[in-house]
Amino acid sequence: MRILLVEDDEQIREVIRDYFGNHAREYELECAENGPKGLAMLKDNSYDLLLLDVMLPGMSGFSLLRELRRTSSLPVIMITAKIREEDRLRGYELGCDDYVCKPFSIAELCAKIGAVLRRAGNGEKSEAEKDRILNCGPIIVNVNRREVTVKSQKVTLSPKEYDLLVTFMEHPNWIFTREMLLGRIWGMDYEGTERTVDNHVKKLRRNLGTAGKMIKTVFRKGYRLEWEEK
Repeated sequence: MRILLVEDDEQIREVIRDYFGNHAREYELECAENGPKGLAMLKDNSYDLLLLDVMLPGMSGFSLLRELRRTSSLPVIMITAKIREEDRLRGYELGCDDYVCKPFSIAELCAKIGAVLRRAGNGEKSEAEKDRILNCGPIIVNVNRREVTVKSQKVTLSPKEYDLLVTFMEHPNWIFTREMLLGRIWGMDYEGTERTVDNHVKKLRRNLGTAGKMIKTVFRKGYRLEWEEK
């Protein structure tokens, strides 16, 4: 599994690189010391996961993540010294998958990497790279092909409906506020209202048929996809 670490602290880069080289050899680590270089590497190479510091020279981690989410659903774990709730929420709104707060243990970091990769459906790859599949009972999404099936029947969704569904399926049982979904799907600069989210969720549910009932409204909070793996 190829991982890109974007971190300006040389000591942290070396500690993670040494650990992966000696103890977690299933991961191949590449590093960038600033935001612009990290973004360039992401555009020129293929990775399975991004470890992203928040405070970076040249471009903040939040800005890099915003740019990444325009074209990619690559799993992202943010590394930050900030522990305020609003900072964590901002990262989730922009599309990160998890957080690690400094100082952290390498064991904690590796545990989070494994959990995020499992949620993303990544496993060992064959010579021909396997499709990334999200599976929540009757709903199956082939992310690489942007194909959605419900009970083995193909379903056609609009781009925003598809992005909403993938967001829910990547994080089953998470509660997403309307504000979080607006930032994650439409972008932080979008000038629409939270009613936009309600309308798209309504259409998504309708297009999913009976499986649409899995997307629950959480009173005064937002939405979540209710799914417990058997």
